[in-house]
Amino acid sequence: MNYKSVADLARDLSTNLYKVPRDVDLIVGVPRSGLMAASILALLINRKYCDLAAFLENRPLYNGSTRRAYASEMTHPQQARKVLVLDDSIATGKSMQEVRQAVAAAGVPCEVLYAAVYATERSHAALDLHFARLELPRLFEWNLFHRWELERCCVDIDGVLCLDPTHDQNDDGDRYLEFLVNATTLARPTHRIGHLVTSRLEKYRPQTEQWLKSAGIEFGELHMLDLPSAQERRQQGAHGSYKAKVYARLDSTFLFIESESRQAEEIALRSGKPVLDFGQQRLVQPSWNVSRVVNRSASLQRKIALRLKSLLT
Repeated sequence: MNYKSVADLARDLSTNLYKVPRDVDLIVGVPRSGLMAASILALLINRKYCDLAAFLENRPLYNGSTRRAYASEMTHPQQARKVLVLDDSIATGKSMQEVRQAVAAAGVPCEVLYAAVYATERSHAALDLHFARLELPRLFEWNLFHRWELERCCVDIDGVLCLDPTHDQNDDGDRYLEFLVNATTLARPTHRIGHLVTSRLEKYRPQTEQWLKSAGIEFGELHMLDLPSAQERRQQGAHGSYKAKVYARLDSTFLFIESESRQAEEIALRSGKPVLDFGQQRLVQPSWNVSRVVNRSASLQRKIALRLKSLLT
């Protein structure tokens, strides 16, 4: 699996600016993710930009007053001589084909190039240019919590869905109870999460479920650590090992989203499956170790058994 953060997107644009023809004088973003890419690119090469609808309808162009943009005398998008229409990524090419048809139907007088930041081996032929190859499967920071794949993810709570408790709040007492029901929301998923896996103690399940409901976070299962106290949890060092154990036995899951870098590495090592280090926005791939081999072997055995069962019944 491939993963790109917003920082990766900006870097991949910046290091491939040579691919943009020098006479492009307008960048057009394809809603929604393409707007972010178009804005970054336009700033990097000092060109004006707008969204696709504004381009097709030839709405007035606006820009800030802090610096003079290239071709600043251009007041409407269809005054541009050469336009680059940009999306963040392309997979099948269907969306870009629809964009091409819309531009053709509008009869714009400009020369138009079509581009995406990320393209696959198969899809890049549908473009005039792309900035980087990125094969499927892939996930992006900007849509991570808004896709159906969340159903197949394990997600940490503290540091991902809400801010971590402070040292004073983390007293395993009244202040911690206050934190649990009033935690500040961080990520805001708009799709159902398959598995929430947290080292919060099982005794705090009611408060945790209350907060999740108030935050509007939908989920399938909530896995919590069944130990008597936070002191016992610290003595056992059970944070990463517990999460890895849960993740490893859930065959349907393909990604764990973890808030702490050290735990992310431990979970990947112990589970043999990839982990997203949410704080650093990096994908931690499992090394070829015993855990990974055992996990893959057990998963394959279960799949074969289920297939045989379906054939025999």
